[in-house]
Amino acid sequence: MQQHRNIEVSSATLECTLYGSGTPVVLLANAGCSSGYFDDLARVLAAGGLQALCVNMRGTGESRGSLDGITLHDLAADVAGSLKLWIAVRRTSLVHAFGNRVARCLAADRPSLVRNVTLLAAGGLIGPRNAARTCFRKRYRSQDERQRLRHRAGRALVVAGVGSENTRAGRMLAAVFLAHLATGRGMALEEWWGAGTAPLLVIQGLDDEAAPPGNGHALREEFGERVRVIDLPRAGHLLLLEQPEAVTRAVAEFVGAGTGSRGCSKSFVARS
Repeated sequence: MQQHRNIEVSSATLECTLYGSGTPVVLLANAGCSSGYFDDLARVLAAGGLQALCVNMRGTGESRGSLDGITLHDLAADVAGSLKLWIAVRRTSLVHAFGNRVARCLAADRPSLVRNVTLLAAGGLIGPRNAARTCFRKRYRSQDERQRLRHRAGRALVVAGVGSENTRAGRMLAAVFLAHLATGRGMALEEWWGAGTAPLLVIQGLDDEAAPPGNGHALREEFGERVRVIDLPRAGHLLLLEQPEAVTRAVAEFVGAGTGSRGCSKSFVARS
């Protein structure tokens, strides 16, 4: 069963879609993206006895709210507000792309709300290569879809062999994309990098030029057994679109879909 609702939280309105019932898992999309590309994952989690909540952040889908002068703390507070108003839970699992920064900030700010955190790519410490950064600027300033797909940023976001129909599913709006990224500027990395004390699963593409896989390995080195890393070959930044079966399986096992374990995490072996 799928439910749709726009929720008023503080100074924003968030578009949310809810799948299933049970232990909650919140899905947060990439910067500038609608959460629509999480639909298949959300259905798998719901079929496994969990409740998946897809949240569009300010400026995406039907979500509204000022992006001027806000930080990751504000976006994290939006998500916390949506949880309290819709599913009224104490603790939840978080899954995300750019949303990984928002989720890690939420886990640090409100640890009582967060059971565990899954990062689909883990940027923050090691930035994009210069070439990738230049390609991003070109890609998101372009207003023509065909032009965007021709830019070399296609390699940074989606590795060769992935069809343009998948890229369209993760279409980004340039202004919102840049505004979302700006929410982390001026913040100390320590404010969100470690996600408080929550267990972390990092799933990352070995071809990711936007959030190099060294970030996940750095998290593992710094926080030890609290962090589990899965390296996916032939995957770039939008790895849920590139390796959907591998990502869906790993996320479902980590959050406890189909196990009757109320969201308990399992062990993973990193792949290369």
